Amino acid sequence: MSALLFRRVLVATESSPPTEADVLIEDGVIRGVEARGFAAGEVPAGARVIDGGGRRILSPAFFDPHVHLREPGKIAAETIQSGTEAAINGGITGVVAMPNTTPATDSGPMVKNVRDIAERTARIPVYVCGAITKGRQGEELAAIAAMKSAGAVMISDDGDPVDNPQVLRRAMEYARDFDVMLASHCETRALSGPGAINEGRHAYKLGLFGTPALSEELCLARDCRLAQFTGARLHIQHVTTVRGMRTIERYRNEGVRVSGEVAPHHLFFIDEDIGDYDTHYKMNPPLRTPEDRAGLLEGLKAGLFDCIATDHAPHTDFEKKREFVAAPNGITGLETAVVSLFHHFVRPGHFGWDLLVKRYSAEPRRLVGLPVPVIAAGQRAELVLFDPDVTTTFSRAFMKSKSQNTPFLNQTLHGAISMVVLGDSVLKEPPATPAG
Repeated sequence: MSALLFRRVLVATESSPPTEADVLIEDGVIRGVEARGFAAGEVPAGARVIDGGGRRILSPAFFDPHVHLREPGKIAAETIQSGTEAAINGGITGVVAMPNTTPATDSGPMVKNVRDIAERTARIPVYVCGAITKGRQGEELAAIAAMKSAGAVMISDDGDPVDNPQVLRRAMEYARDFDVMLASHCETRALSGPGAINEGRHAYKLGLFGTPALSEELCLARDCRLAQFTGARLHIQHVTTVRGMRTIERYRNEGVRVSGEVAPHHLFFIDEDIGDYDTHYKMNPPLRTPEDRAGLLEGLKAGLFDCIATDHAPHTDFEKKREFVAAPNGITGLETAVVSLFHHFVRPGHFGWDLLVKRYSAEPRRLVGLPVPVIAAGQRAELVLFDPDVTTTFSRAFMKSKSQNTPFLNQTLHGAISMVVLGDSVLKEPPATPAG
């Protein structure tokens, strides 16, 4: 790509509503952003022109700090290549891969292995989260310093909590000393029991053991207190309850370095959406109540969450078609996140593009210490063209992930990712316009 001109697009930022401008890119660098447009002589000869018609959104590309790419290990469900192609399809140009691989990503060589696979097979950067404990077994600390030296940007035993508070305390002390953020999956397993759904009326109706909100909230409060004691940087993954959100707020107000994320599916769905044992809605932590869903959305709008993260968790059809209790937890999200957030929240006016850019592009990168892409002269091009006037149908043919375990399968939503640009590469092209 030599020169690319986006004409009459609405440029999105994290701090203000989109404003109309022309954006010129040459050799992967933004050469100018002009509200009044570029004169003919200012555009290089032969430049490719994309007309936004004063309607299409040009946004900084998105970033997901919590995904499961399954490789090495369960490559029937996902690989680094297929998962990152799914990310591109969803307007995402960077991800953080969780360590629940087989074997677990719990050492410097394992971190290097994941990075090497990504270097060979992915068209976008893949950042690695190392494990807190060896084998993610919660007993013996993993090689935290070695993993950081190999390039790990955080540590977590995601998928499982660290049950032993003394082990977690020591992990936080090491993480503090080596300046690594520790991310926590909050669950008190003695309270969760065999639960496969939120404890409540719908679990009772289906005859299933439920996981109470207390299971998450008690562990979350413990981990925040340990972070306060040790001085570590703590990130709480996939928060699902208002009480948990408020606990993070309280500790943050007391000076604790704690951040939190919310997943799109916990903003969209509730436990009753499971219906008659639909495993596409089975996840851990589980979908909660209408009151929690509404409170999480208000918390996101109020800035109580630092970022949005999908917890992209691919599984094969065979796995998800097992009976409800035996089916694995998790849904995919990389391809559906931006369009579904637009459809449910931006389009009806619950929040604007500025919040979406801040919480799903800028802040996730800041969380792991990465530069934040902005659409401004002199900046490397890392952007997405979004069309609000068309729809996306999440068919199997459309999706790039090897797994399609999502409630959005075969649904049609408003909005579409038309184009993805990273440096001097166009990673996703706008759909062809039919002749005539």
